[in-house]
Amino acid sequence: MKISGKTALVTGGGVRVGKAITLALAGAGANVVVNYSRSAQEAEETAQAARDLGVGAITAMADVSDSDQVSRMVAQANERFGGVDILVNSASLWQKTPVPTDDVTMWRRVIGIALDGAFFCSNATAPHMLAAGEGAMVNIVDLSAWAPFPHYAAHGAAKSGLLALTRQLAVELAPAVRVNAVAPGPVLPPPDYSPAQVDRTARQTLLGRWGTPEDISSAVLFLVQADYINAECIIVDGGERYGRNR
Repeated sequence: MKISGKTALVTGGGVRVGKAITLALAGAGANVVVNYSRSAQEAEETAQAARDLGVGAITAMADVSDSDQVSRMVAQANERFGGVDILVNSASLWQKTPVPTDDVTMWRRVIGIALDGAFFCSNATAPHMLAAGEGAMVNIVDLSAWAPFPHYAAHGAAKSGLLALTRQLAVELAPAVRVNAVAPGPVLPPPDYSPAQVDRTARQTLLGRWGTPEDISSAVLFLVQADYINAECIIVDGGERYGRNR
């Protein structure tokens, strides 16, 4: 798919990796819809940066775990740009979910954003893509889809489910819509990481360093444009999976 002139919706698109993806798509000529739930100022700043690149950009507030809010967001995008051609499901919540637990509230919240939200957004944008005869979806998973992170049961389950959903949607929406995934490794430290944790993580990669959000956005752009890749996942982790065993 040629990106220029298309419209892209990026969930969680105003901050961190989502921001890098939004601006990469804008830099390639796509109009962008910057979804946010709480980061209104950051989303507007990202949208303005996209406008500065010469494309159209709007912000769209929606808790993606709520299907009604997703429907309103997609209707807003359709009204402004005529439809969404590219969807990037990037929104997620990095939150511990201990097991066993007497309170499943956080479990439901994490799953709701990362997995339910991706389905709701895909379901809402698919009709336009199918009618147009082309579309591209990219889901952002991570290494927990293969190797669980201790104390993050809901996150791992959500990302594993999102990888499965990637393949399922590719089957359901073919041949018009391609659905792929990108699995980032260490590209942005969590806010609570100490300098020692940052250094240890870098040493666990084969490259001996952290990546950048732009490494992920480059992979997303590649998948959007690679018309003969479908139901696949690109892992962008600097070899962390194997570096841990050195």
